[in-house]
Amino acid sequence: MIELTIKGRSYPIRGLLFDKDGTLMSFITFWGKWCERLLYHFQDQLANCQVRIPEDWAQRIFGIVYDKYGAIIDYDRSGPLAMATTNDILAILCWHAYRFGLPWHQAMLIAQASQKTTDAEMNQLRPAQALAGLLPFLEQCRLHKLPLAVVTADDTTSAELHLEWMGIRAFFQTVIGHDQVILGKPNSEMVELACERLQLKPSEVAIIGDTDGDMYMGKAAGVALTIGILPQTSSNHDSMDLTEADVRIYDYEQLEITCSEDER
Repeated sequence: MIELTIKGRSYPIRGLLFDKDGTLMSFITFWGKWCERLLYHFQDQLANCQVRIPEDWAQRIFGIVYDKYGAIIDYDRSGPLAMATTNDILAILCWHAYRFGLPWHQAMLIAQASQKTTDAEMNQLRPAQALAGLLPFLEQCRLHKLPLAVVTADDTTSAELHLEWMGIRAFFQTVIGHDQVILGKPNSEMVELACERLQLKPSEVAIIGDTDGDMYMGKAAGVALTIGILPQTSSNHDSMDLTEADVRIYDYEQLEITCSEDER
């Protein structure tokens, strides 16, 4: 039996599911930059259309935290940027542009164009960075032949690309994006589909994520264990984030994969 040991306690599992953003990949390194560029292009287009917007509107609607220089340095793990799909983000932008006086069709065109430009910039920069300690932990999983899957609110194509940029795609047997299910997080469909592809039951796997949406998704599917990861570099690491997690960790060094005697 393969066991996942966390803070001295062992849990028998047969598979492990990971959220991507904030769990495998540094959230701020990629999505902070993505959000900065998206907002820059969107607001620039609004200004060209003579649309006036409040200075702090983006911070309030997306749940982002700026430093004194205007760079995004943290995010609300219960907010839209942390949990919403890309289409959700664009819809939020369009709704507020409409509130500020722009026709909906024009707001949508501007939002889509801003995303296209932003995605092109991200493809050039490739600012995808794996969390500290992740690679050694994935190597442990591979050593013990533990099946792994990714369940993400991102599009599957984008998720696959980000994993390739980090050099970790080969560790995962399957990647489930929100475009592969009808109901995304926090519903259970992603977990159920991932387990089906891994030929496992939800009760045989654990899930690791950085939001309560991930925890709700896992519990709705009936997973064996929900693990919330909240790096200590976060300005919110002492807050009440991840209250739905069975176990909270701050880095992958707190996890260990072992194999019981009868499996060796």
